[in-house]
Amino acid sequence: MQIDKEEVSLKELFLKVKEWRDYLLSKWKIIIVASFFGGILGLSYSFIKKPIYTATLSFALEDEKGGGSGLGGALGIASSLGLDLGSGGGSIFAGSNLTELFKSRSMVEKTLLRPVLINNKRISLAEMYIRDNGWREEWISNPKLASIQFLPNVGRKGFTRVHDSVLGVIYEKIAKNSLSVAQRDKKIAIINMDVYSTNEMFAYYFCDALAKEVGSFYVDTKSKKARMNMEILQRQTDSIRGELNGAIKGVAVANDNTFNLNPALNIRRTPSVRRQVDVQANTAILTELVKQSELAKVTLRRETPLIQVIDSPILPLKKEKFGKIRGLVTGGGLAGFLVILYLTFVRLFKNIQLD
Repeated sequence: MQIDKEEVSLKELFLKVKEWRDYLLSKWKIIIVASFFGGILGLSYSFIKKPIYTATLSFALEDEKGGGSGLGGALGIASSLGLDLGSGGGSIFAGSNLTELFKSRSMVEKTLLRPVLINNKRISLAEMYIRDNGWREEWISNPKLASIQFLPNVGRKGFTRVHDSVLGVIYEKIAKNSLSVAQRDKKIAIINMDVYSTNEMFAYYFCDALAKEVGSFYVDTKSKKARMNMEILQRQTDSIRGELNGAIKGVAVANDNTFNLNPALNIRRTPSVRRQVDVQANTAILTELVKQSELAKVTLRRETPLIQVIDSPILPLKKEKFGKIRGLVTGGGLAGFLVILYLTFVRLFKNIQLD
């Protein structure tokens, strides 16, 4: 009958479980010894393992939809006069594009070349990273690497292939293991950047320097058009102002030359009249240029700042340490599990051979 078969199968299952339990209990000494040594190894690892420090910075993008109808109308007037004062930097670095900008090799490498003060000595973050990881000691036997230096605020023009190679390795390690930039909630326009390092000061300095580097690049890029227009208008304004001053001086000279002139000799008054016309024309042009220059300054201020830092890393940083109890439990548990797994496979293999 079907019920009898089910009862037999269930009974066989219980017998098999009891058989395996008895077998493993008979090996309890091996399992305990393995767990003990595994716990010792885990405890030793907890002493060797360096703590991980996390520097966190959060920021928000400026709302570009603002600006007011008055400014919009002024920009429309400027456009009708043939002047492009810019109406925002676009969205090339908005959202996920901005998070990728933080992880770009260019931004990370520029940050690595920024100076920091360590033991009253100015060094670059790249040099600080190299020393923390003990690379200098490993490079002693290599002439190409032993003499390589990463001085702070030095451009890439003087870099060799070796410099580029070392910076590339540092960038890959930081981008893969030490840097996280993400918008944790899509409903909230706040982006968080986390920097992980076994050196608390490196995490702190790098997080702050990367935010400044990206912020500076972001502002310069987004406001480039407005800044260029403002500089052009400023040069034109200075030029017209110089012409106006010259015209005013010319009127004074012409009037001096025609002082007490015979009224019948009006031809001699022509230079004075011509200079007065120049003064009026340059005055009108200068007035308009000054208006447009001020409008360009307002537009540039509207573009800046584009990144608003909300929270900056504060010392002491958050520390994650592999604790002694955690090492003991994890090491012992893992070793015991591996031994049980090994004993199981050995018994299964013997049963297969007997069959």
